[in-house]
Amino acid sequence: MFYEQFAGAFSEGGSSQVLFGLALALFMGLLLSRFAKPLGLPAVTGYLIAGVLIGPYGLGALGITGVFSNAEMMKGTGAIVQDVALGFIAFAIGSEFKLSSLKKTGRQAAIVGCAQAIVTMLVVDGALIGLHFILGEEVLPLSVAITLGAIATATAPAATMMVVKQYKAKGPLTSLLLPVVALDDAVGLVCFAVSMGIAQALESGAEAVGIVSLLINPLLEVLLSLVLGALAGWLLSVVEDHFQSNSKRLCITLTFVLLTVALAQMEFHLPFGIEIAFSNLLVCMMMGTLFCNICDSADELMEKTDKWTMPVLILFFVFSGAELDLSIFGSPMIILIGAVYVLFRALGKYVGAASSAKLSGCRKSIVKYLGITLFPQAGVALGMSAIAGALLAEGYIVRNIVLFGVLVYELVGPMLTKIALTKAGDIVPKEEAHTHHTLAEVFADDVDDEE
Repeated sequence: MFYEQFAGAFSEGGSSQVLFGLALALFMGLLLSRFAKPLGLPAVTGYLIAGVLIGPYGLGALGITGVFSNAEMMKGTGAIVQDVALGFIAFAIGSEFKLSSLKKTGRQAAIVGCAQAIVTMLVVDGALIGLHFILGEEVLPLSVAITLGAIATATAPAATMMVVKQYKAKGPLTSLLLPVVALDDAVGLVCFAVSMGIAQALESGAEAVGIVSLLINPLLEVLLSLVLGALAGWLLSVVEDHFQSNSKRLCITLTFVLLTVALAQMEFHLPFGIEIAFSNLLVCMMMGTLFCNICDSADELMEKTDKWTMPVLILFFVFSGAELDLSIFGSPMIILIGAVYVLFRALGKYVGAASSAKLSGCRKSIVKYLGITLFPQAGVALGMSAIAGALLAEGYIVRNIVLFGVLVYELVGPMLTKIALTKAGDIVPKEEAHTHHTLAEVFADDVDDEE
C-alpha cells in the first residue's frame, strides 16, 4: 500500500517516474549482484534476476505499479538504454583488435575465431531448422530459427575476461583465447546482419524475397557500417589530439560513442528496393578498432570509459531481465526450443574450436579445452536479441530464448572456463583470497571483477 502511494506520487509517464525507475533498477541490480557473488554466480546473472524481480512478473505480479509495470514506458526507456549500452559494448570489443597483439597469434586466432563462429551458426541453424519442420511455422518460425543461429555465434567477452583476470590465467590457451573472443563477436555481428536481412525477407512474404533484400541490402549494411565506423574512429583520434586534459578527452570519447549510436539510426530508401541502413554494433566496433590502433592514449581512455559506462551496462541487463516474458516458458515447446539452442550452441562451439585449432596447428591442450572457454554468452547476444525483438514479427521468441540461454550459460559458463583453463595449465591453483568485510572492499571487488 505504501509503495503504491509512493509510486503514485510521481506524475504518470513523467520524467520523475522514469528517474525513479532508473534509480530502482540500479539499486536492485547492485543489490542482487551482492547476493550472486557468495553463490559463485557472475554479476550479470544478478542484474538479470533483479530485472525479473522488479518487472511485470515480480512486483507487477503482486499488483505493485510503477515504471516497470508500465509496458510502454519500460519499452521506451529500455530502448534508449539498450542502444547506448550496445554502442559502448561494441566500442570495447573493437579495442581488442590491436595489430600489435594480433601479430603474435594472428593466424591461429583468425582461423579459429572465424571457423568456430561459422560452425556454431551452421550447427544451431541446422538443429533449429530441423525443429522448425517438426514443430511447424506457428511454433518456431523459420525467420526465428535463422536469427537464433547467428546470435549463437556471440560469446561474452566480459565473463571470459573476468575469469582470466580473477585467477590471473596466463599461458598458450589464454593468449589465443582473448583475440578469439574478440574476433568471435566481430564475425557474429557480420553473420547477424546477413541473417537478419534473410529473416526479414522471409517474414515479408515470398513475393518480396529477391536478390536485393536477401544479399544487397545486408551486405550494404555491413560495408557502410564499417565505413562509417572507420570514419568516426579517425575523427575521434584527430579530435582527441586537440585536448590535453584526461577528463576532457574522456568526454570527447563518450560524445563520439553517443553520436555514432545516433548516426547509426539513420535509414535511407533508394529506388529498386535498395535500403541504406547501419548496424549500431558494427559501426561502434569499427570505430573502437581504428581508434585503438591509431591513438597513442587509447588504452588509458578505454579503461576510463569502461568504468564510466558500468551504470549503463547494469541498466541494460536489468531492463533485459524486466522484459523477459516468463509466461512463454509455460509452454513445453518453448522450453524444448531453448534446450536445443543451448545444447547445440555448446556443441558447435566445442567442435568448431577443436577442429579449427587442430587444423591451424595449435597444441593439444588448446584443441581440447578452447571450445569450453567460449561457452559464456551475455551482452552482445542480448543486444542482438533486442534488435531482433524490435525488427521481427515474432522477435519476442528470439529475445526470450536468448535470455533463457544467457541465464544458463552465465550460471555454468564462467565455472567451466575456470576448469578448462586450470586443466590446460593456464591457472595455477592457489589458496582462496581472504574474505573482505568492509563495504568499500566489497564494492572494490565488484570493480575488479567487472573491469
